[in-house]
Amino acid sequence: MGKKFANFGFLVLVSLILTHCANRGTTSGGDKDETPPVIIKSVPENFSVNFDATEIKIYFDEYIKMKDLQKQLIVSPPMDPEPEITPLGTASKFITIRISDTLSPNTTYAFNFGESIADNNEGNLFPYYKYVFSTGSYIDSLSVSGIVNEAFNKEVDERVAVLLYEVDSTFTDSIIYKNKPKYIAVTDSVSGFKLENIKEGTYFLAALKEENSNYTFQSKTDKIGYRKRLITVPSDTAYVLRMFKESVDYKFNRARQVSHNKLSFGYEGDGEAMQLKLLSDAPEDFTSTLTKEKGKDTLNYWYRPKLEVDSLIFEITHLQSIDTAVVRIKDFKSDSLVFKSESSQLKLLEPYKLSATIPLDSIDETKVRVRDKDSLFQGASMVLDSFSNTVDLNFDKTEKNTYNIQILPGAFIDFYGAQNDTLNFKATTKLAADYGNLRINIRNGVYPLVVQVTDLKGVVIESYYAQDASPIDFKDVIPGTYLLRAIFDLNQNGIYDTGRYLSKTQPEHVSYASEPIEVRAGWDTIEEFILDD
Repeated sequence: MGKKFANFGFLVLVSLILTHCANRGTTSGGDKDETPPVIIKSVPENFSVNFDATEIKIYFDEYIKMKDLQKQLIVSPPMDPEPEITPLGTASKFITIRISDTLSPNTTYAFNFGESIADNNEGNLFPYYKYVFSTGSYIDSLSVSGIVNEAFNKEVDERVAVLLYEVDSTFTDSIIYKNKPKYIAVTDSVSGFKLENIKEGTYFLAALKEENSNYTFQSKTDKIGYRKRLITVPSDTAYVLRMFKESVDYKFNRARQVSHNKLSFGYEGDGEAMQLKLLSDAPEDFTSTLTKEKGKDTLNYWYRPKLEVDSLIFEITHLQSIDTAVVRIKDFKSDSLVFKSESSQLKLLEPYKLSATIPLDSIDETKVRVRDKDSLFQGASMVLDSFSNTVDLNFDKTEKNTYNIQILPGAFIDFYGAQNDTLNFKATTKLAADYGNLRINIRNGVYPLVVQVTDLKGVVIESYYAQDASPIDFKDVIPGTYLLRAIFDLNQNGIYDTGRYLSKTQPEHVSYASEPIEVRAGWDTIEEFILDD
C-alpha cells in the first residue's frame, strides 16, 4: 500500500512539472502591443520660457529607438552648429539633446521629430512629437499655412521644405542662396504645410526641394517656389507655392578631340546660339560643319582637310559670352559611315527616319527603292536635317503592310566624300483599328496653348499648338492611359518657359486634366478638357 501511494505521488509530481513546463513553453497569442511610447517627463519641461539650458532630456515609459532622424528632424529656427542628439542606432528610455549654438534672445525654438521616434519592440510610432522652448518670456504662437504644388509636373515631390525669412534691415533677395531661414516646416502627405510658433512680423515665404538638405538654394540642382510679395504675420491667408526648376544658364565646359577630324564642344544650358570660330591658321580649302550630339549637351565640329598641327584654337561665342579653347590634336582613327534606323513600326502619316554617324553633304532620292509586301514600288522622297544629321524618308503607306527599303550606293555622300554601300531596311504598319483617335475640346482656354498628351511619367506622346478654341484631333494614338496637359504660352514661343527667382519671374501656367484618359484601339474618344486658371 505504501509503495502504491509513493508511486501515485510520484506521478502527480511529474504531471505538475510537465504542466508547468508546457505552460512556460506555450504562447498565449495575446493582443499585439499597438500603444506608442509615452513621455514621462522632459528636463527642462516642454514649452519652457526663459530657456538657458545647454542640454535637454526627454524620458519615455519604455525603450525607444530613432530612425531616419537626419531626414525627419526639423529644428526651427536652424541652429549652427546643429544640436547633438543621442542615442542613434541603440535603444534607450530617453533622448538627449545637446545645444552648442548661441541661442538668439526672445526667440521660440521647436524640435519637430516627425516620424523618427518608435518603441523598440513593435515599432509603434510616436509621431510628430515637438519639443518647444523660448529664450524669452513667452512662446510665440502664430502660424503660416498653405499648400505646395508643381508648376509643370502633375505629381508633387514629397517632403518639400517650406522656409520663412524674417524681413529686417539685413534682408536681401540673395539671402536664400547664403543664409538659412528663420523658420522651417516640411510638407505633409497631401503637400500641405504649417509653420508654427512664429512671432509677429513681415516675412519672405519660399519652398525648396533640395538635393542636399542645407536650406539654401542651389539653382542647378534644387527646385524652388516662392511668394513674390512679402507676407505679414498674423494672417488668415492660405498660401500656394508653385515649385519649379530653373533653366540652367549657358556655360561652355570643354572641347576635345574624339576622332579623326572630329571635335566635341560640351556646354550647359541652351546651346542653340553657340557659334564656333577657328582662330588657328587653316588652308583656303578648309571647311567645317556642326552637328548636335543626340541626347547630350554637345556640339560636334567636323572639318576637312586634316591639319598637321599639335593643337587648334577656337573662339566660342554665345550671345554676349566669349570663351577660348585649345584642343590638342592627336592621331585618331577615322569614323566609318554607318546608318541606323530610328523607327521600324510606322504610323501611316509618319516618315521613316535614318541617322548617320558622319554628316551628310548630299542625298539622291532617285537611288531609293521602296517595295511593299506585294512588290509594288512606292515613290519616295527624302529630307535631310543637317543639324541632327537625320534623314526623313517619305512614301505612301497602307494598313497592315510591310515595306522593304533599299538604298543604293551613292544615295548619300558624307562630309568627307565617302558614299554608302547598299543598305536594306524593313518597316511595317498596323491596322488603323489597332490605334485610337482622340478629340479634345478645350474649355476656359487662353490662347495660344501648347496642348499635350503625355504618358503617366510625363513623356510627351502627342502635341499641338492651339491658336483658338477649335477641337484638337490626334489621329492614330497608341492605345493606353494618358494625361492631358496644357501650357499657357504667354510669350508665344511654342514651348514651356520656367521661372527665375532673381528676376522674380514665375513659370508659365500649366493645367492638367483632373483624371487620366483612356485611348482604346478602334475607338474615337472625345474628351472635354476644362483648364484651371
